[in-house]
This record gives sequence, C-alpha cells and structure tokens, in this order.
Amino acid sequence: MSPNCGPRRGGVLPDIVVLHYTAMISFAAARDRLCDPASEVSAHYLIDAAGEVLALVPEDLRAWHAGAGAWGGVMDVNSRSVGIELCNTGLHPFPAPQMAALARLLRGLMGRWRIPPARVIAHSDMAPGRKADPGPRFDWRALALQGLAVWPDASAPGQTGDFGADARRFGYPCVDAALLLAAFRLRFRPWAQGPLDATDAALAADLARRFPVAFAVDGGGPAA
Repeated sequence: MSPNCGPRRGGVLPDIVVLHYTAMISFAAARDRLCDPASEVSAHYLIDAAGEVLALVPEDLRAWHAGAGAWGGVMDVNSRSVGIELCNTGLHPFPAPQMAALARLLRGLMGRWRIPPARVIAHSDMAPGRKADPGPRFDWRALALQGLAVWPDASAPGQTGDFGADARRFGYPCVDAALLLAAFRLRFRPWAQGPLDATDAALAADLARRFPVAFAVDGGGPAA
C-alpha cells in the first residue's frame, strides 16, 4: 500500500478515471516510487505487462496522480478520480494481458462508481503540454469498442463547429490552441501532423455533441 494518499476533499466521490504510463524501466521500480513517501506521488492501481494488478490506494481515498490540470471544470482532479498506472515506458505497445487486466479493472470501477465511458481519460487530456501519458501507443479505440471509453466519428452527421469550443465542451481545459490540438491528437489522431484540419474539427464536434460535460466547477486546487 502507498502512504501517499488522503481524504477526498469536500466529500466528493470519484467520477473520473485517469490512465497513466509509468515511464519507468520496471514494475518494481514503479511500485517503489509510488509507495515512497518522499516521491509524493501515488495511484490507486498499478498494472504490469503480464496483467498483474496491484492495489496501492483504497478507492475511497485521494491518491496523488493527477497533479496540476483540469477536466470539464474540475480543478482538483485527484479528489474526483481514480488513477491507474500502466507499466510502460511509452515507447512500445501495451501488451494484450495488460490491456485485458485494465478492461476488467475498468468494468468494476465504472460499475461501482457509476463512471460513464466519457469520463475515462488520459493524463495528457487533463494536462495538455505537461503530460503525454498513456501516449500514442495506447489503444483507446479498443477500449471504446468495449464500452470503456469513447471514440469520435468524423463522418457523424451534424455541422462542424469551432474546434477549441467543442474540445472544451467535451472536457479539455482552456489552454493555448497549439497545446490543445497536440493533446487532442495524441489521444485521437496520434499519426496526424500539420495545422488544425477538417478531420480534427469533425472529431471534436462529434465528441461535443454526444458527450458534453456538465462543467460543475469544484473549489479544490490542483496540488498533489
């Protein structure tokens, strides 16, 4: 168990899941860091490449995994989320046993806390420009096909709106346009290059139409 945790501020319950990669060379190194009081970081769960799931912080407590950032008006994401660390450097695909274990864990979490698929997000989503995990090798579409995340459809009917406004309506924080586009593409179009294009706009419009956030701003700060 990790000592790096505390009560959820304001008595809130988790309604977001944040996915991370450890960016460390081994499962043991990641576990030791997440349990080291001096590191001041933690997560609720750590999943190794073979699919072993290690519980580090009870779900009803606040782990220190999100740090500064925001999602859908929530500033203290730590208090409103469950953090899952995947043992991966970010440079290689996530193994099938690890993804299967993640899917099982997500089904349980989403059922227990009534978390909808649109509230399963990347660390990079809530901290554009500051974080890149779980990175371009993570298969978000595979999760979406299982009902454990969401995936946009560029061919969906409806008019293409303003990319920035639509991305924020889906939940992205208000940041510089270039950072916003980079974070959006990291999750939904990691192969895309160049300036904002019609596909980016269509994808954001579809997400905003189908999964708008409530923007219930909390009073918590973004500190660990």
